[in-house]
Amino acid sequence: MPVLGWLDRIPIRWRLAGGSAVLTLVILTSFAVLIGHLTTTRIRADFDDQTERAADQLRNSIEATYDLGTGTVRFSRPNLQFYASADNAVIRVLTQDGTRVKSFPRRTPDFGLQPEGGTDVAGYRVETRPFPLLGGGYILVQYARKLAEVNATIDRVKFFLLTGVLGGAAFALMAGLLVAGNAMRPVRRLTETAREIARTRDPNRRMQVPEATDEVAELARTLDEMLLALESSRAETEETLQRQRAFVADASHELRTPLTSVLANLELLTEVLDGERGEAARSALRSSQRMRRLVADLLLLARADAGREVRHVPLDLSQVVVEAAAELGPVAGEHELAVDAPAGAMVSGARDELHRLVLNLMENAVKHTPDGTRIDAIVERDASGRLVLVVQDDGPGVPASVQGRLFERFVRGEGDRGGSTGLGLAIVRAVSEAHGGGVRLEDREPHGTRFVVTLPALPVDPAAPEQDEEPGETSLLGPPVRPAG
Repeated sequence: MPVLGWLDRIPIRWRLAGGSAVLTLVILTSFAVLIGHLTTTRIRADFDDQTERAADQLRNSIEATYDLGTGTVRFSRPNLQFYASADNAVIRVLTQDGTRVKSFPRRTPDFGLQPEGGTDVAGYRVETRPFPLLGGGYILVQYARKLAEVNATIDRVKFFLLTGVLGGAAFALMAGLLVAGNAMRPVRRLTETAREIARTRDPNRRMQVPEATDEVAELARTLDEMLLALESSRAETEETLQRQRAFVADASHELRTPLTSVLANLELLTEVLDGERGEAARSALRSSQRMRRLVADLLLLARADAGREVRHVPLDLSQVVVEAAAELGPVAGEHELAVDAPAGAMVSGARDELHRLVLNLMENAVKHTPDGTRIDAIVERDASGRLVLVVQDDGPGVPASVQGRLFERFVRGEGDRGGSTGLGLAIVRAVSEAHGGGVRLEDREPHGTRFVVTLPALPVDPAAPEQDEEPGETSLLGPPVRPAG
């Protein structure tokens, strides 16, 4: 994963605090390396100086003679234990050839013959000093201290420096988180307000503008100004849409009367004219009928947009489904239409609108499926008692590219063989919602389309008079099939 892409996933608060901590870590590490080097050098130098001074002091306090008769060295003073105990040192007195004359403690490391001065031998700092003897010759005095002592001190210094560096970086991180959190708090409030506006779709809400002159306050003011502009634009757009809806509704309503007159005259002309004139009249009649259908669709949608409700009365949805199927049967071609609609599916609604809903669903199936396709219209109740109208087919199904926009206006599916206006399914949704229900699209296995409309049901009145014709299972390729019994 690219570094920048990985960093973009980290919250800004952590990025600011982390950057501050890393910068502090670099500065403290550089400082600790420098201080550590200087301190280590100074500690070692002090240790060497102390050892050197102790060796000089020991040499200056020695009293020893050389016995020519016996060829031995007589050591008189000082007390080696006294000198060695103070610094936990090792003292060795040697002849010129390296023979031990005296030492403390008795068993000491063998440093060998070393030149005058200081050297590091076997983990000790050894200072060697010659001492001339009365009677001739000299002896060597070795004063040694363990290097482990100074190394332990240096390790403690390094540990304290490392602890200080890490502690400083951790403190910088916590302080950075605190400062960044306080700095980002207004941004979080802006985010919460924006989410609430998105959830409620209420642009009248205002952004809380901090009383400051920083970048966050400027952002809040800009967002608030944007909301005001959007609300103003929304109000203007809504007003324009209202005028357009009113115009469409009024124009559609006014067109119905002259269209009815035109249709009546064209129907009369088709009966009295023959030949080319008769064919022209029939063509004009078909165009006028499509225009009447379009005007009716636009008027219905305009009423739905304006929230105007047609008077609802109790009616049997099954009867509406049978009537719609009967109307579509003569123009269904080679399609097989089947209805399973038991009587008593009572709803409160507008018969014409529900008739249009059912007819549009079945017409949609006829237009988008090849000849020979079976189309089923089913009325049933779901587990909650609501009425469910299902119109399904075993055709090719709805392409995935269209499914998300299927119930929008002027959307035409692939394979439309009927020259539709693209308003049919939009009307289905508008009518179902106006009746307190809804519509959804489902895929059928292995292929096909299934539209499901749900509507609130009315309780069945057992005292209601029986209908003249009881809806049942009907095949519109043949006579209706009435339920047995």
